[in-house]
Amino acid sequence: MKKSSDCTEILVGKAATIDGSTIVARNEDGYGPINPINFVVHAAADQPNATYTSVTTGVTVPLPDHAYRYTATPQADQSDGQYEEAGINEFNVGMSATETTATNPRVLGYDPLVTDGVDEEAMVSLVLPYIKTAKEGVQRLGALLEKYGTGESNSIAFNDHNDIWILETAGGHHWGAMRLPDDTYAIVPNQTVVQTMDLTDTNNFLGATDLLAFVDNYHLNPNPDSFNFRTIFGTHGEDDAYYNTPRTWYGQKLFNPEIEQQPTAQDMPMCRKPSHQLAIEDVQAFLSSHYNGTPYDPFGTYASGSEADQRKYRPIAMDRNQCSSILQIRNDVPADRAAIQWVAMGFFAYAPYMPFFTNINDTPIDYRNASADVDVNNVYWLNKTLSVLIEPHWHDYAEAVNAFKNGCQSYARGRVAVTDAAVSDGDVTTALTQANQATASEISSRTHQLFDTIVKHGLNLSKTAWEKGQNL
Repeated sequence: MKKSSDCTEILVGKAATIDGSTIVARNEDGYGPINPINFVVHAAADQPNATYTSVTTGVTVPLPDHAYRYTATPQADQSDGQYEEAGINEFNVGMSATETTATNPRVLGYDPLVTDGVDEEAMVSLVLPYIKTAKEGVQRLGALLEKYGTGESNSIAFNDHNDIWILETAGGHHWGAMRLPDDTYAIVPNQTVVQTMDLTDTNNFLGATDLLAFVDNYHLNPNPDSFNFRTIFGTHGEDDAYYNTPRTWYGQKLFNPEIEQQPTAQDMPMCRKPSHQLAIEDVQAFLSSHYNGTPYDPFGTYASGSEADQRKYRPIAMDRNQCSSILQIRNDVPADRAAIQWVAMGFFAYAPYMPFFTNINDTPIDYRNASADVDVNNVYWLNKTLSVLIEPHWHDYAEAVNAFKNGCQSYARGRVAVTDAAVSDGDVTTALTQANQATASEISSRTHQLFDTIVKHGLNLSKTAWEKGQNL
């Protein structure tokens, strides 16, 4: 089943986080509610004369002679491609690909999308095993886009311990990228978000080699006194106002509650300095949110409005959620344990995040054994099954689910701290692999306990429940 990166992304610079980490995080959503995902690690490998051929577009790309170790979240059914989506490599570089965006028709008239280029399916596989910094990721992917083209409009994010870069494609062969200011966060909701660029400042901005000439030759810039990537290449339609920008509005409402904005406003800035430094829990809360506490919450919570209000805007947590990855590169621990990929699978309003150290040589079996058939001994399917049970009776289960998620997060936090302290300077990779296994086993056990509770409670909610002797 082909993936769609109809997703939601948040980026947080190291001076905007509570612990000095860089964070790139994204919910991967699909066309429909089902697309089984695995969490895997690829070993480093020598591969002289290797090539990559995409099963979706047919493009063949020569590969470097050596590939670095990296984690990934590919789809279980790879008949139409890997779609590795998100991971961290052995140099503590993270990559999240992709966030679907859109290029406006005027630009596409001069640089149309191609059918035989580098699309989402191939991007992580072609880039993450071959880079040592976030900026190198932008440069490698940008060169591939210029040479081979792409058939999609996408946003791709990279982070290392210092920097976060976001690259956005524009048409078939053009792209622009910016370094996120350290003291800001940015939300990317299926929409081109990069704004003013200064391509002479290569420490903070990069672009296709002919980007300025392309814009000038075809008179694409409506405001020639500046170079606003969103204005030149992006879209500003009614679908953006109702499908995309409300997610930015809600994130900025969470992290800058002092600012008054409308959900459909299309002039919200990409980057903001948060009113408080953000933690992993803030990022998780945003990625698991559904307009909580507003009239637009489809779950009908405390401040919910009419049914029309509840269906007005596309929520972040929804049935099409597949896998959420928070790529965290820390600066307060040694580099050999600094990278953590927090992974949640299923419907993120209910699913806990597992903190995977990425300096590892294997992943727990129940995170990598998803198949086409429902199997609650697999984490993806366990959480998807729970969502089927919970959503129709959310208010009956909310207290238990929230207690479960909070308990899992507290446990995960404690495990990260214990592991940081316990790992010596010996075989760190083996130690972290074993620590991941122990943490995952406990979180999976707690999830099965919730499953047991929900099923037993649910059996008492049947409309056919009848007391003996009732109405005799």
